[in-house]
Amino acid sequence: MRSATTTRKTAETAISVTVNLDGTGQSNCTTGVGFFDHMLDQLAKHSLIDLTITATGDLHIDDHHTVEDVGIALGQALTRALGDKRGIRRYGHFTLAMDDAQIACALDLSARPYLICNLPFPTPKIGTFDTELVREFLQALATHGGITLHLDLVHGLNSHHIAEAAFKSLARALRMAVEPDPRAAGSIPSTKGAL
Repeated sequence: MRSATTTRKTAETAISVTVNLDGTGQSNCTTGVGFFDHMLDQLAKHSLIDLTITATGDLHIDDHHTVEDVGIALGQALTRALGDKRGIRRYGHFTLAMDDAQIACALDLSARPYLICNLPFPTPKIGTFDTELVREFLQALATHGGITLHLDLVHGLNSHHIAEAAFKSLARALRMAVEPDPRAAGSIPSTKGAL
């Protein structure tokens, strides 16, 4: 099975992440940040990647370190689970509509991290969650997962819908990219012979 576990412990956070790329979208995510847990549940459900994430962090300061460090650990776990990326599709894209929000996501599991994040939020918070942390999570995930990741807001009025549509479109694009390609015959999806 294409699965991996990674842990991260700092003076600010203690995190464990387990992924199973060939799962059914099961999620058991407990970070202490309610809205973020909801987004991680969406990521698991719509990617069909099983996620188990436990995190404790310095939430008495704010949510920043916890959200960012989960992104780091999740990126590392995805990299380990993918191995040499033999036989995967590598690329994924999805445009997703959720009520007023429409998000386009395109990604490449290239081992060349890069983030384009055009997600302007109309409000600074969703409940108590800082909307700027969506980008912090995506940056950490892209950097430590070796992902070229582009997310663009096409339309959107409601911050909750924009964030949720972003996580769902990312999930569907990731699902496409990690899937085995039956025509690839287990080859590395690059003319370089390595990713």
